[in-house]
Amino acid sequence: MKAIVAVDMNWGIGFKGSLLERIPEDMQRFRQLTIGRVVVMGRQTFESLPGRRPLAGRINIVLSTKAAAHGGEEAAGIIACSSLPRLFQELGRYPPDDVFVIGGEAVYRQLLPYCTEAYVTKIDRVYEADRFFPDLDVDRSWRLVSAEEQKKHGDIGYRFLRYANQAVKRSIE
Repeated sequence: MKAIVAVDMNWGIGFKGSLLERIPEDMQRFRQLTIGRVVVMGRQTFESLPGRRPLAGRINIVLSTKAAAHGGEEAAGIIACSSLPRLFQELGRYPPDDVFVIGGEAVYRQLLPYCTEAYVTKIDRVYEADRFFPDLDVDRSWRLVSAEEQKKHGDIGYRFLRYANQAVKRSIE
């Protein structure tokens, strides 16, 4: 399992249910890495998707007790899991490298210990944020393994980074 996220300099990821910034190349990278794969998200992240529709070309799993209570979501192209044991049971059907955690904050915090890698787009700016991703630069379990050259979108600088988890958990305790 892997995580994919865009963060600002303070590891902020969102504000009032929206992304902090929309960078076309970051969106392309997200699509390229996740297309044909499994994406795991929380209910609020799902509800923030355009049209509240599943991401096309991917298996969409929503981890939320509320998602499981809303009948009909399976028919809408979503697999609803109301607990980590149920999620891991469902994920057992897929190759671990095909699973991407895409947010939000609570889902990242729950699943990051089980992720082998994190694909991070680091935006060279500080935004007003109310949702955050754990700071992998200070977490001793994580090591930066690659960093691309800085890119620009208008006046916004950003870099694609990849971190590896040195202490990945293999199962639910």
